[in-house]
Amino acid sequence: MADPAHEMVQLLTPEGERVEHPDFTFDGSDEDVAGYLRDMVMTRRLDNEATALQRQGELGLWAPCLGQEAAQVGSGRATRAQDVVFPSYREHGVAWTRGVKPVTLLGLFRGVSLGGWDPHANYFAPYAIVIGTQALHGTGYAMGVLNDGAVGTGDPDRDTAVVTYFGDGATSQGDVNEAFVFANSYTAPVVFFCQNNQWAISEPITRQSKIPLYRRADGFGFPGIQVDGNDVLAVHAVTTWALNRARNGEGPALIEAFTYRMGAHTTSDDPTKYRLAEELETWKLKDPIERVKAYLARRGVIDQAWLDDLQAEADDMAAEMRAGCLALPDPDMGDLFDLVYAEQTEHLREQQAEYRAYAASFEEEN
Repeated sequence: MADPAHEMVQLLTPEGERVEHPDFTFDGSDEDVAGYLRDMVMTRRLDNEATALQRQGELGLWAPCLGQEAAQVGSGRATRAQDVVFPSYREHGVAWTRGVKPVTLLGLFRGVSLGGWDPHANYFAPYAIVIGTQALHGTGYAMGVLNDGAVGTGDPDRDTAVVTYFGDGATSQGDVNEAFVFANSYTAPVVFFCQNNQWAISEPITRQSKIPLYRRADGFGFPGIQVDGNDVLAVHAVTTWALNRARNGEGPALIEAFTYRMGAHTTSDDPTKYRLAEELETWKLKDPIERVKAYLARRGVIDQAWLDDLQAEADDMAAEMRAGCLALPDPDMGDLFDLVYAEQTEHLREQQAEYRAYAASFEEEN
């Protein structure tokens, strides 16, 4: 729910008009905004292609992020190279901004990646499927960052923040609230980024919380703020503020990005069973991509030729993504035993040998 007593941070209206806010500004150029538009269009095309792949039986499941592109791109582009991201299972736009290849995401949902990807490659942790666990993971990592002395040094290339993403439903989980306690107790450099997309599968936010979610931070002793999650400029400005606080040693913050899931919760969900079509039509008028298009077109920064070129680029990316998905090799299941701990235990080594001998027995029969 929006808070009538609080001004939600907005810098770009649904009509594409820039507006002022007393506490937050976006200092980037129109070229930066055009870059964010590209990011959002590419994210939506990635999302649509993955959904199509699932419908065609090439993925076991997919969690669409349709409508949440501004929340993800705006916040993702506010991070620095050394910052670390702990996502849920829907942060495809954040992954894009961190340089994670789309086909890497697909490996998890195709069931061939043995659980995820290298979190050190892009400082982007594997997707957390269990609701809310990543809040604890991110907080623990942030406490480690603090202990390593990588906070408050004044060196922009060293000072590090952690951002962990979750949805409105996850705020009802104990893990998230426990993470809040530890984060503030230890002044951990972590930003909690809640994408309030109004629905925790089929449960509306009005049933989960009697107050706006950002106000929960008050009870844990750190600042919370609500931002228009469909406004990429406002999201970028607010996330930059929160990340800078964390890097400077000022502790955690909670951002509630007020947005809307325009698609299904996952491809196994049918949202028509629990929400009205009129609600969806209302939110379509707040589309995060269309408002940026309107702003940039009015400024003369983009034209139809620019948009056509962008769409062609997105289609080429989707074609490469599809081809890459279909070419993903099946894993060697024996490798699972190497991925449980940083250093394999003797017990696991014995189990691995037993499994490989078992698997080899079928090859001998053939």
